[in-house]
Amino acid sequence: MSHLPVPVAPAENVARDLVVHTPAFEDALDAAKSFARASKAQRTVQAYRSAFRSFTTWCESVAEAHLPATPETVAAYLSALATSGRKAATIDSHAAAIAFAHRAARHEPPTSSELVRATIQGIRRSIGTKPTRKAPATAEALKKILKKIPDTLVGQRDRALLLIGFAAALRRSELVALAVADLERTPEGIIVHIGKSKTDQEGAGQSVPIPMGGKLKAVQALDAWLQAAGITAGPIFRPVAKRGRVGAEALTDRSVAQIVKDRAEAAGLDPAFFAGHSLRAGFVTSALAAGADVLKVMDVTRHTSVETLKRYDRRAQAFKDHAGKGFL
Repeated sequence: MSHLPVPVAPAENVARDLVVHTPAFEDALDAAKSFARASKAQRTVQAYRSAFRSFTTWCESVAEAHLPATPETVAAYLSALATSGRKAATIDSHAAAIAFAHRAARHEPPTSSELVRATIQGIRRSIGTKPTRKAPATAEALKKILKKIPDTLVGQRDRALLLIGFAAALRRSELVALAVADLERTPEGIIVHIGKSKTDQEGAGQSVPIPMGGKLKAVQALDAWLQAAGITAGPIFRPVAKRGRVGAEALTDRSVAQIVKDRAEAAGLDPAFFAGHSLRAGFVTSALAAGADVLKVMDVTRHTSVETLKRYDRRAQAFKDHAGKGFL
């Protein structure tokens, strides 16, 4: 009579399970886990959670395990995303979320398998990896937009938001995180202190000067909004209710994107080509077109590589000394 082998836990696992840790050790371990979670930006963690929820829902619909998931399950899921029209960057993000969740649960990420890697490579080759570019809200475009903003409380907020976002080349997350305490007043303008950003995940701090200026007048617009809204502390850009009541919380980064789109449309521009990043891209494009030194531009944008600015420079200089200038 044959006997089937009985699974036995590895010796190291048994030993580990028998260890009794002190309360002090458990507290320190909990703190370590918190620090580990903080290794990723909050925005990235939120995106991963959303992507993994989508993966979990899909697995339930096809009766497959999601944690741990097999390479076949993950490959099928990513293929389903591709056939549904999702972009390569989105699919990459979902794969990263699946890998992150598995590592956090101490499982080998199925994304490391040759099957999943080949699937991702095939998807990228099939649908392409070219990102959808949004139009930069250049200084000229911004002038058109500003002319159509009414002199209401909401209008003052939107005017200040667009100008500060443009003048300091801020990302949406940086713009909504701004507080009154982050502003340093000087005779020449203001210095915006940014606590944490995409290129400064450890929060060392970055500072961006915004001059008074004689054309767009971003500082003046900011002061007009703060005074009209009665804001002396806390978040700078906040929701405004229909009756003019200013909220206490900051706007969301999605609100910034919608404001940019709405104000662009009101100025007769196609809102589909504009987004929250248009303000930052607009500053870079305008600065390079005006002949600004690349290093000076980087002082404002806080880019860490000149290579990143090249695509903006190509757009800004697209028609300068064009090869067909003499005969087209």
